[in-house]
Amino acid sequence: MACEWSAKLDAYVDGELSSSESTALAAHLRECTSCATYALGLVQMKRSIAAAGKRYQPGAEFRGKIQKTIGSKRRRDGSWYWKIVAIPAALVLILSVTVNLYVNREKARRERVYSELTDLHVATLASGSPVDVVSTDRHTVKPWFQGKIPFSFNLPELQGTDFSLVGGRVTYLAQSPGAHLIYRLRQHEISVFIFQDRGDGTAALASTPISRLSFTVESWTKNGLRYFVVGDVGAQDIESLSKLLRDAG
Repeated sequence: MACEWSAKLDAYVDGELSSSESTALAAHLRECTSCATYALGLVQMKRSIAAAGKRYQPGAEFRGKIQKTIGSKRRRDGSWYWKIVAIPAALVLILSVTVNLYVNREKARRERVYSELTDLHVATLASGSPVDVVSTDRHTVKPWFQGKIPFSFNLPELQGTDFSLVGGRVTYLAQSPGAHLIYRLRQHEISVFIFQDRGDGTAALASTPISRLSFTVESWTKNGLRYFVVGDVGAQDIESLSKLLRDAG
């Protein structure tokens, strides 16, 4: 691939470019078929690796075997040291390990969700057909999703704002169908994802904008739905669009 942008595609897919570079490359992907195809391949490879990693996580059966092995070890019941010193120390250690495991698990879960959403954002913008329904009219885009996803949602009125609606498509997160909407702000495209809130740990996701490498992400729940806003713009712009969506309807 002789294109001058080819060397930056890996960093773009991983969200490691600056905001200005990310915007310029996103615009380039809409014009260069070769780079768009390569970027899509990178995203698909990332998602395949992530899926493989989840497949080989230790299951409940393995955990049960470990607990059974630990429980079968003999304890020195007659030892005062074991009762007075070792047991409290062991309890503190177990509590510490448990807390750390929980925190790390929740952090890893959040990172998986953010990574998958930014991959979807990049893949969509690199696609030759980023949306299936093309319209700036919310009254055209919203009805298009009826019968395609198991819920409905409201879209904001954008008149008098700097945002414009590009269109939408059906997408999936953890095999759950949802709506993927594209908004434009100046030369930037922003993705809005809407899914049913399944109470599977996404409640711990950011309710205020956070930066994940070159992308900014915000998430919240409303009326049983989980919203995500993802883009290579500043936190203030993400928050402005998020507020419009929260107030819609």
